[in-house]
Amino acid sequence: MTSTDIADLAQLNREYSPSSCIDDINVHIQQYVELSHAAKNQAGVQKKLHSDLQYGDCKTQSLDLYLPTEVSQGKLMVYIHGGYWQELSKEESSFAATNFQQHGFHVAVLDYTLAPDASMSDIVEENRQAIAWLYINASQFGYDPEQIYVCGSSAGAHLATMMLQTPWYEYISEYKGSVVKGLCAVSGIYDLQPLLPTYVNDALKMDVAEAKANSPVFQPTPKNVPIIIAVGDIETDEFKRQSQMMTEKLRTEGLEVLFKVINKRNHFDVILDLADKSSWLFQETIALMASSD
Repeated sequence: MTSTDIADLAQLNREYSPSSCIDDINVHIQQYVELSHAAKNQAGVQKKLHSDLQYGDCKTQSLDLYLPTEVSQGKLMVYIHGGYWQELSKEESSFAATNFQQHGFHVAVLDYTLAPDASMSDIVEENRQAIAWLYINASQFGYDPEQIYVCGSSAGAHLATMMLQTPWYEYISEYKGSVVKGLCAVSGIYDLQPLLPTYVNDALKMDVAEAKANSPVFQPTPKNVPIIIAVGDIETDEFKRQSQMMTEKLRTEGLEVLFKVINKRNHFDVILDLADKSSWLFQETIALMASSD
């Protein structure tokens, strides 16, 4: 099924309200804040952080770059935050940085302009500009430009997948192939059309054409790029359907996709597994990053 069969708007709004499956979203947002502040403070003390690097002209077009605290593997993980393209920022989104740093990875945490100040197409474009900037400036920070991986949660998983589906020659002169060498997409939305009548679209104001143009399920995907798609088991049926649909599309096209419904995790805490070195999600993500060795 490539589109939802839910006709009732109230039900559709519930299905696309991730907090409908939990008691208190603020508990999880506070975890994001506390873990991210700790990671940023620690990296600052260790002088392993370049903060507020501008990849574009607007203040919101910035990123924080965390450097490895162990022997560098020369690989960069780019994290794109969620928040339905209209909330959160990089300041609450570096919760996994310390874990990746301790395993020898560089980590970039992106900011981008949020709706309603930016359209969906604008947001996708800004993130592509950020990845291109990270590619072009790799030597300045010590990672291999051909070892860039992208991860995102919720809206960030959508954006991360769109990064994989990018004609990079339009951003990097004469570039052939994919700048993104691996993808970890968690609790994402890959067909935006079901959002059109919902509360989510109040700020985005997408029409059908824009929704389809920015839906990963309708875009061509490069071959030979390893992909993880995951979702929590305490999520709505629509979020689970979206992940399963994207997995099936990619596998049908011959791509290698590792798919998992992660037990006892909801839409908000599943991504925190990246901060736990023993978790399935982190272990598989670093295995993905090692697969190109």
